[in-house]
Amino acid sequence: RQRVMMQIVQELCKRPGLNKCGFDMPTIYIPNPNKPSRCVNQIEEVCRTVEKTINQTVQNTLNSLERDCELISEAITDTLSTDRQTTLNNRRARCKSCFLTLLGFSVPLALLALLVLGSMSQELLDMALGHQGTEALSIYLTPAVRIFDTLSGEQQLYGCGGLVLLSFLLLVIAHFSFRTHPTLSGKQKRQLQEKLEYVQDVIKTKKKKLYEEYLRQSVSDQDMDL
Repeated sequence: RQRVMMQIVQELCKRPGLNKCGFDMPTIYIPNPNKPSRCVNQIEEVCRTVEKTINQTVQNTLNSLERDCELISEAITDTLSTDRQTTLNNRRARCKSCFLTLLGFSVPLALLALLVLGSMSQELLDMALGHQGTEALSIYLTPAVRIFDTLSGEQQLYGCGGLVLLSFLLLVIAHFSFRTHPTLSGKQKRQLQEKLEYVQDVIKTKKKKLYEEYLRQSVSDQDMDL
């Protein structure tokens, strides 16, 4: 502290022209016991003012550091949380798209199976699927075949066209549902997590130590003044 104040006084004494700038320059000089002076030396008052300014600057800097750490931690946490939510939404979109795609292909395949199997004879079905397979298939297809048989030729044509259109719409919806939003890569998430841990574990710890050192120095300086 004394060395810093001595350097400030020496630099000010080397520049007597500073008083031409129009501000009140206090009278400060390095006391010399061999050369008494009638001017009142205001060096102690200047030292206290400079020290007060330095302490206030240090305290403001430490407080700003803490706020910056909180802002950085909050920004990283929000980014990671948003990325997790985006990843979840993308997964849901993929599942929805896969379901709609499967449903879109199932409709024409079921219609084709209904037409083909409906036109095949019982003996051919038994040879292709077996007796048990034919019975199991008839349980599901018999109601649809009966409904299909009750329709006229024109109605059957319209019904097939409607099912094909439904299948096309499902595939279009599945295509648009598959659109996902970009997410962070594994490397980017690791880097953000490392930065978050560094800010919380290293920077905040250093700030706490600096603040404690600042308080100890302030208390010791007050004791010296007393």
